[in-house]
Amino acid sequence: MLRFREPLAAGLILGLSAALAPASVSAAQQCVFLTPIGGNGTTPIVSKQVGRGHLLGKTNWNTDFIVDRPYSSYKFFFTANSSDPSAQYPVSGFMKFTDGTSLQVFNETMSPPIGTGKEFGPFPAVPGKQASQMNFKIGASSDPGALGFSYRISVQGCN
Repeated sequence: MLRFREPLAAGLILGLSAALAPASVSAAQQCVFLTPIGGNGTTPIVSKQVGRGHLLGKTNWNTDFIVDRPYSSYKFFFTANSSDPSAQYPVSGFMKFTDGTSLQVFNETMSPPIGTGKEFGPFPAVPGKQASQMNFKIGASSDPGALGFSYRISVQGCN
């Protein structure tokens, strides 16, 4: 009769239970970068500088990223390229849906040191809604000190 020493038997039991665990427990989340609208198609990372707002016309405060297929969650990434320690930088993110509605998923005022990054999320997909774009908004006319602030942003869709 073959006898196992206790540590060996415990290791065998642990190994078998890991092998029999559901695949979803051990599978890593797969995330891909979303393509920015108006980008050159070579990089999913957008670099911008906060500019003065306009009464008429476009500002560069908003950046949209295309959602090309359904994902279970989304992550937003922000990194400061420059910073004025006395200025506050409003940073917010939105999910936009195919029915024309949107959902704000974060809204913070930051004074980030240069090179500092922050991940927002993951934010789960909204049941019953199809996302069409993810939107980053950085900067506001209410803080003139934020003008000239430069940053990098990107968004990932995850399953």
